[in-house]
Amino acid sequence: MTNNHRNQRLHMNSASARGTEPRPLQCLFLVSLICCNLLLASRFFSGFSSYINFFAAPEAEMDTVLNLNSYSHGPCSSLKNKTICCDRTDYHSDICFVRGDVRTHSSSSSIFLHLPGACNNDSVALQEESIRPYTRKWDAAIKSKIPELHLRTTSGAEASLPCQVRHDVPALVFFAGGYTGNVFHDFNDGIIPLYITSHHLHRRVALVVLQYRDWWSSKYKDILAQLSDYPPIDFSNDTRTHCFPGAIVGLRYHGMLSIDASRSSENSSIRDLLHMLQDAYKPKTEVGGNPPTPNSPKLVIVSRSGTRAMENEVEVVKLGEHIGFQVEVLRPVETMPLRKMYNTLSSCDVMMGVHGAALIHFLFLRPGALFIQIVPLGVDKVARICFGEPAVEMGLRYVEYKVLPTESSLYYKYGEGDPVVKDPESFLKGRGWEVTKNVYLEGQNVSLNVDRLHEVLLRAFNYAVSERSKR
Repeated sequence: MTNNHRNQRLHMNSASARGTEPRPLQCLFLVSLICCNLLLASRFFSGFSSYINFFAAPEAEMDTVLNLNSYSHGPCSSLKNKTICCDRTDYHSDICFVRGDVRTHSSSSSIFLHLPGACNNDSVALQEESIRPYTRKWDAAIKSKIPELHLRTTSGAEASLPCQVRHDVPALVFFAGGYTGNVFHDFNDGIIPLYITSHHLHRRVALVVLQYRDWWSSKYKDILAQLSDYPPIDFSNDTRTHCFPGAIVGLRYHGMLSIDASRSSENSSIRDLLHMLQDAYKPKTEVGGNPPTPNSPKLVIVSRSGTRAMENEVEVVKLGEHIGFQVEVLRPVETMPLRKMYNTLSSCDVMMGVHGAALIHFLFLRPGALFIQIVPLGVDKVARICFGEPAVEMGLRYVEYKVLPTESSLYYKYGEGDPVVKDPESFLKGRGWEVTKNVYLEGQNVSLNVDRLHEVLLRAFNYAVSERSKR
């Protein structure tokens, strides 16, 4: 072989070898492609329920998830792993925290903290607590109807309860019975405490419900979706063993329709809850903008049937229209979707109604709207606590229309000089809640003096016009 041929072959072999060497740009592209695929895959799988955990969460994220207690002070503020801690200092509700391998056992109404090997470790103390996870522990009338839940650490053979459904987020266990079904209590005893207790987890929590009801889950599904990314679990009827990295059992309660920012790790207030309701119900195309408004100020009258009914409602509607309002009468029924209620009230300027549970829908009013509560005889204090004070905290303009004796049906039932009519406060002193309920809440209707009401509605109309000019 000549030297020229040998040199040509060496040159060809060298070129071939260079062709098999990895190119830097190709490697970079390949690495980028793999990273993108992993990122997309993690986003795709995160849409599944908490039942499946494809990727182990980084330790920092797990610590955030397991920050079960939103309070930075008081009992259980420093919760160690593999422990149960209960805070029973609040007048309204108890709450317990379980950190570690949590497993449900519905047939025995139990939540177990699994401690493998604890039987061989004398330094690990076994614990047992009981709790009724409802926000009215002071209410003797309902207490016996609230099931007791047992929280126990387990070891040895007893700890061999196998996981059938594994979650990668903590559980929030609460009772949805009691006065649930009365829309005021649905929010005051349930939705608002749920928000207080879970908001700091940013929907990374599974709701485990005692006395689960399909109608409740359906009615409040849009709100529940703002509190948890996962479908609620029916504790009593789902007999599978659910496993969690931790659990909150019970709900925090701050007062009547109240959220105390000073007690929240994120300084949340009732106005933050109102934003959450807006996110739940406001049409997506309107988020960030104002809902369409009628040409003239809109007055919504929340109508009642049965007790505390407005007997001259037709006259009141005509009065509102005469003043210049566009008047809509809202008759809440259990089957009415909350989204429809929201759409009606979020677009109105003034809401008016006689004291009662349905006034809770003032939560759907926009800040600055005017709320008129018609207060029947004998319920001044109840009306102020339930709706008057919360309305101010919510940023509403609050007006109280106190019914005169001659505007109450009690005037004609008992007579002008009877203490029931003449001095309700003295009559009620020392008599208890049942008398208030039977005589004043369930025993009277109202017929409003349209001349007197005219002044109130005229001021409301002028206020609404003024507020509209600022938008």
